[in-house]
Amino acid sequence: MDKNVQHVFIIGSKGIPGNYGGFETFADKLIEHSMEIDNIRYHVACRGNAAGEREYHKARCFYIRVPNMWAAQSIYYDIAALDACCHYIRENKIPHPIVYILAYRIGAFFSYYAGKIHRLGGKVYLNPDGHEWARGKWNVWVRMYWRYSERQMVRQADRVICDSKVIENYICQKYQKYSVGTEYISYGAEPFRKGKEEQWERWSQKWGIQENEYYLIVGRFVPENNFYFMLKEFHASDTAKKLIMITNPDNKKLMKSLMRIPGIREDERIKFAGTVYDEELLMQIRRNAFAYIHGHEVGGTNPGLLEAMACTNLNLLLCVDFNEEAAKDCALYWHKEEGSLRALMEQVEKMGGVQINALGQKARKRIAEFYNWSDVAEKYRTLFLKAFTDSVQ
Repeated sequence: MDKNVQHVFIIGSKGIPGNYGGFETFADKLIEHSMEIDNIRYHVACRGNAAGEREYHKARCFYIRVPNMWAAQSIYYDIAALDACCHYIRENKIPHPIVYILAYRIGAFFSYYAGKIHRLGGKVYLNPDGHEWARGKWNVWVRMYWRYSERQMVRQADRVICDSKVIENYICQKYQKYSVGTEYISYGAEPFRKGKEEQWERWSQKWGIQENEYYLIVGRFVPENNFYFMLKEFHASDTAKKLIMITNPDNKKLMKSLMRIPGIREDERIKFAGTVYDEELLMQIRRNAFAYIHGHEVGGTNPGLLEAMACTNLNLLLCVDFNEEAAKDCALYWHKEEGSLRALMEQVEKMGGVQINALGQKARKRIAEFYNWSDVAEKYRTLFLKAFTDSVQ
């Protein structure tokens, strides 16, 4: 094994190429934008129906078969992936490896695996994502576990990498007594590119929409993304525009609560359009929207928000610190108060094209300057190679 290469094992995403998920897209884009880097070798754990390996953009993808274990699947997957990493490192005598774990699911087992990796001469890096314990889908016991898991993993990791400065500040303040070493490296977004016009035409005809005549929501169908509030506000508005929601409405409890909004079933402006995994088609859908409405309130830098900023001129965001950090003055903000989003919709529909286009240009400039995937990959290269230099000195 080449001792001049830094090996990095990425654990915690479902795999690459990525579809929709934040960590999946992160792993995919990091690998894609690192193809010209010769002194780093990436190994990415992927969920699969059978064990095996393949190459993707010069990265080694290794597959982990995960049995149907309901809520414990993700924990099992991370543990099985770590076992596979340790075996590969030991068998191939890999010097100074880095194991980069995405999210803090395995706090109860982290001490064991961190020790094992350290004995193999490696380091463990952690991306804590956002405030997982604050998600509405968890009961009190699961939330307690997430808090425990966060504490165990943050205090024992060799480095905590945050894609949000808000999250980094939270980690530094909450775990100050542990002298946690943190690093801020942002998430990224691809700039808008033309293409898939024919697919867009077919898709728009299917849903009965026209360019600049619809609001757009994209995201996981979970309570903390505030679908209930956004739909209620839209339904109460007098807008003639439609609302397109790109999501998988698989949360039956949430869907039942939405359907209890008086008159919502009869509102023909509202369309559940399912999922769209084609990146370029999704760019066209975002680009042609009148405005994107973003209700995410839990987590760090949200990938969907950055992707909207790269494509959509008008971005209407829930006013929380994560969203303000990402968009600054490139977007307009609403609050979770009755009438707030509705009033903002009325305001933007009176805005002129020059003002709207100026917001879009400002948002795209911000993406290019602060959320560029090439820059993100370069920052990771610098971080990982610093660990390599420290290890060989």
